[in-house]
Amino acid sequence: MMRRYQILLYISIRRRCARTHGRAPPNPMRDLPRFLRYFRRRPGAYTAGFCAMLASTGLFLAMPGVVRRAIEELGAGVTRERLFRLAGVIVLLAVGDAIALFLTRRILIGASRDIEYEMRRDLFDHLLRLPPPWYRKNRVGDLMSRAVNDLSAVRMLLGPGIMQAANTLFVGIAALALMFSVSPPLTLVALAVFPVIAIATKVMGQATHRRFTKIQEFFSEISAEAQENFSGVRLVRAFAREKSEEARFDANNREFRRRNLGLARLNALFFPLLQFLVGVGFALTLWAGGRFILAGKLSVARYVEFNLYMLELIWPAIALGWVVNLGQRGAASWNRMVDLWDAMPLPAEEDTGERLPGDVEFRELSFAHGERSILTGVSLRVAAGTTVAIVGRTGAGKSTLLNLLLRLDDPPAGTIFVGGRDLTTIPLPVLRRNVAAVPQETFLFSDTLANNVAFGRPDATRAEIERAVQDAGLAPDVARFPKGLDTIVGERGITLSGGQKQRTALARALLTDAPILVLDDAFSSVDTETEAKILEGLKGAAGGRTVFLVSHRLSTLQNADVAAVLDGGRVVETGTHAELLAMGGLYAAIAERQRLAEEMEAA
Repeated sequence: MMRRYQILLYISIRRRCARTHGRAPPNPMRDLPRFLRYFRRRPGAYTAGFCAMLASTGLFLAMPGVVRRAIEELGAGVTRERLFRLAGVIVLLAVGDAIALFLTRRILIGASRDIEYEMRRDLFDHLLRLPPPWYRKNRVGDLMSRAVNDLSAVRMLLGPGIMQAANTLFVGIAALALMFSVSPPLTLVALAVFPVIAIATKVMGQATHRRFTKIQEFFSEISAEAQENFSGVRLVRAFAREKSEEARFDANNREFRRRNLGLARLNALFFPLLQFLVGVGFALTLWAGGRFILAGKLSVARYVEFNLYMLELIWPAIALGWVVNLGQRGAASWNRMVDLWDAMPLPAEEDTGERLPGDVEFRELSFAHGERSILTGVSLRVAAGTTVAIVGRTGAGKSTLLNLLLRLDDPPAGTIFVGGRDLTTIPLPVLRRNVAAVPQETFLFSDTLANNVAFGRPDATRAEIERAVQDAGLAPDVARFPKGLDTIVGERGITLSGGQKQRTALARALLTDAPILVLDDAFSSVDTETEAKILEGLKGAAGGRTVFLVSHRLSTLQNADVAAVLDGGRVVETGTHAELLAMGGLYAAIAERQRLAEEMEAA
C-alpha cells in the first residue's frame, strides 16, 4: 500500500507541475528518492494513518444509506422505536468517524513533524560539513530562509498536504462509486463539471508554483539583507546610514508584499471558483434528478441519498485546491532545499586521537583562486617548536598560506607536510585538533566568556580555562567584569572591545594545547604594551608548539625565531630579525616604515 501511494504521489506531482505547453518538465520535483526516503523510515505510521482514514471514510459514507432507509420507512409507517434506532446508528457512525478522524490527524500530522525534525537535523549536519569556499559564495540570510521557511512549506506538504490528498482520493472514489450505484445517469450529469475543475486546478497549480518559487527567492534576499544589517549595525550607525537602509529594506518589503498579495489574489480566486463549479454541479443534479423523479426513474429517498453523497464530495473538491496549493509550495521549497543538499560536503572522517609532530614543510606550493595566482613555488621548512613570522605587504598571500595549512582551502597534494605526512592525507578531525588558529576576524558566540574559551575543549576544567585566560593576557579584564568568566559576551562578542575579543580567541586556541598554533594578525586590536606581555607569556605557554605569526608590527616580528618574507606570492627572504635587517631588503624596508610610523604616532 505504501509503495503504491508513493507511485501515485510521484505521478500526481509530475502531472500538476506540467508546463502550460502540456509538456512535463524533466524533473518537477528534484531528488525524489531522497524525499521518499523519509517516508520509508516510518512506514508503520503512514500505514496506520491511512487505515484510520479508510475507517473514517467508510463510517462517513455509511450515513447517507441510513438516512435513505429512514426516509423509506417514514413512507411505510415507521415506529418511534425504529426511528430512534436509526438515529442512534447515525450518532454512532458520527462518533466513530470523529475518533477515526482524530487518529488520522494525530498519526499523519505527528509523522510529518517527525520527518520535519529529521530533515532539519540532516540539513544542519550537512551544512556543517560543507567546505569554507562554499560559504563564501552563499549568503547566511538565504541559508536561514531555506532551512526555516522552506522547510516549513515542505512539512505542510508532508503532513496536511498528503493527508488531504489521500482523503480526497478515498472519499472521492468511494462517493462516486456509491453515487453510480444509486443512479448512473445522474452521476454522469454531476460529473459534467469535473473536467472544468481539473483544468482550473492545473492552471492555478502552475501559476502557484511559479509565483511561490519567486516569492521564496525574494524572501531569501530580504532575509540576507536583514541579517547583514543586524550583523553590521555598528557600521550602519557609524556612517549614519539608518535612514537609507530603512528605505532600501522598506522598498524590498513592499515588493515582497506585492508578490504575496498577487499569490493571495490567485488563491482567493481559486477557492470561490471551485465552490461555484460545485454549485453548478448541484444545480444540474437538481434539474436532472427532478426530471428522473417525475418520470418515476428515481425515488425521493434515493435522490436524497445521492445528494448526501454529493455533499460529502464538496470538501474534497474544495480541499483539492488547497492540496494543489500546498503541493506546489512544498515542491518549490523542496527544490530550493535540494540546492543545499547538492553541495558536495567534506568527507566524513574519524578522529583517531593521534597527536601530530609540530614540524611543517611547504614544498613548491602554488595556489590560485580561479585564474588569479596567489602563491607561486613557496618552499619553507619549519622545525617543531619554532616561532615563525610570515611577513609581507597587503595581498602578498600571507593569510592564504595559513588557510592552506588549516585546510580552509585545499592545497595541491604533495605541497604541505606536517610531521612528514602529506597534509591532504591527514583526516580533517585529526588536523583540526592538532592545529589551533586565531583568525583575523574573531568570532564569539552569544554565550558566557568561559564557554567561548572552552569551545574547542568542552571538557576543560575551570582551572584550565583560567590558565588559558591568564596566558592570553585577558585576566585583568575578566576581573573587572561583573560576573567574571560567567559574563555573557553578547552576539559576536558585541559587549567586548576588539582587543578583548582577540585575547578571548587566543585563550580559546591556547586551551586546545595543539602542537601547531596559527596567529593571523591576532594582535591588531591590542596595544603594544599588552601585546608584549602576551608574547612573553606565550613563550612559556607555547611550550614546544610551532607558532605561525602574521603581524604588521615590528614588536611582534622581532620576537619570532625566524621570519619568512612573502612578495608577490613568493618567499623572497628568510632569516632571523637581525639577519633580515642586515640584508637591507624588503623586510628591512617594511621594518623601517613601521619604525617611522610608530615614531610619528608617539610624537
